[in-house]
Amino acid sequence: MIVITDATGNIGRALAGRLVAAGRPVRAVSRDPERAALPSGVEVMPLASDGLFEGASKPFLHVQATGDGIATVLDRARAAGVRHVVLLSSGLIQEGADGTNPIHIAHAAAEQLVRASGLEWTFLRPTVFSANALQWAPQIRVGDTVRGPFADAASAPIHEDDIAAVAERALLDTGHHGAVHRLTGSEATTTRGQVTTLGRVLGLNLRYVEMPAEEAESALSAHMPQQVARGVLKSFAAMVGSQPEITATVQNVTGHPARTFTAWAEARCV
Repeated sequence: MIVITDATGNIGRALAGRLVAAGRPVRAVSRDPERAALPSGVEVMPLASDGLFEGASKPFLHVQATGDGIATVLDRARAAGVRHVVLLSSGLIQEGADGTNPIHIAHAAAEQLVRASGLEWTFLRPTVFSANALQWAPQIRVGDTVRGPFADAASAPIHEDDIAAVAERALLDTGHHGAVHRLTGSEATTTRGQVTTLGRVLGLNLRYVEMPAEEAESALSAHMPQQVARGVLKSFAAMVGSQPEITATVQNVTGHPARTFTAWAEARCV
């Protein structure tokens, strides 16, 4: 039995589908089990449920899904006999990173708790998600202009199913204990480039209009704490004019290359 936290998110849902297809029993964590809409055969439970880790071999933990309670989750998993966890962390965790960034702080703290738990572990550190582009959907539905910050921020966005594919191998295969997998897509693009790609795939003449960082912070703060919004924007500001990191980890772990942003857009938008 493999337990997946945040199983209704983009990555957790993709991972659940992969594990079910591989014939593995899955127990999924959801705040609303009745509306989880996961593949047939997946057992769905709330995070606080007794017996969540009963009979589990390995859990896939998402920092955002466990939040400040990750220490308790690790204690429960260990008490139930779990010996190895796979943690979805963040690509912001790396040598020389800005340790004041709230996103870095949260993920670094989670990693430290896992290291100190006595359990075997594998960390996945993806960088920019291709699925972040879904934030532009409301603007695209009503016009041909997408407004946002840092048009020239460069990254190599990663497909959520590529993250799930690496997680699947880390959960099912040997040789991943103590591994830190940095995950990126296979091709660099900019924020403006992503919007252009979406327009081409959708058959629309989309254009990206850069907004001031202060305005972007105000917009983001409506959906997340202001300090987190500032951390997000600071990360993207650092990508402007940069040469984005591109790793071969997806290829090395799964045997297939990471997909491009264009491939993601064609799969999600066509």
